[in-house]
Amino acid sequence: MTYESPDPARPEANADPEAQAPRRGFGCALEILETLVLTLLIYLLIHNFVAQPFEVEQTSMVPTIVNGQYVLIDKISPHFSDYQRGDIVVFNPPDGYSEGGVPFIKRVIGLPGDTVSLENGHVFVTPPGGSAVRLEEPYVATDVSGAQEPSLPRNPDGTSSWTVPAGTFFVMGDHRSVSQDSRVFGPIERDLIIGRAILRYFPLDRVGIFTRPDYPGLPSSNPTPSASASPGALAPRLAPVG
Repeated sequence: MTYESPDPARPEANADPEAQAPRRGFGCALEILETLVLTLLIYLLIHNFVAQPFEVEQTSMVPTIVNGQYVLIDKISPHFSDYQRGDIVVFNPPDGYSEGGVPFIKRVIGLPGDTVSLENGHVFVTPPGGSAVRLEEPYVATDVSGAQEPSLPRNPDGTSSWTVPAGTFFVMGDHRSVSQDSRVFGPIERDLIIGRAILRYFPLDRVGIFTRPDYPGLPSSNPTPSASASPGALAPRLAPVG
């Protein structure tokens, strides 16, 4: 039996295999750590600036969205196309209306410059320089008799008309009889909005994209600029998945 002599030109050939093992293990652990850090950074970027999943924990958007369903919140498109009438948005409630840190989910009814009025259980919107238009709202919840719930004042003063200032939006829930919305706390600042709901992805038998309703006689967006162009601070839960 013969043995090949170590090649002096190849130092690794003379190295002790047992001494090389810890170095290989350290290199492998470092690669795993780098992969985990990169994955976390990508997740945080997507979660904070692109899209975020949420579990709905309220009933104010019944029947469109019910408690326990999961929706995807789009955070990036508002940078390029501002919120429009009919959008479903998730936002941090104004001071004094927080419910355990859980964001609210409502529908945009009034845009900056609009006047929103409640008359005989119906919603009327007057755009800047335009005439009042009664909204057709097939998404509003119905009562036990099958009739659509009336849109009534909700604050103690019985306020029934609001002019929406620049940089704010008037929002209402589809379940009008229970929703705590702009009828209670007035128009919300744009900076409070986290993003628009674009997709229901659970339960699987209810998967679907949220479409924006048409409001004949009204523009989907108003020329009045918002005071802010960024989607607002993130909230920890509605609740977020993961």
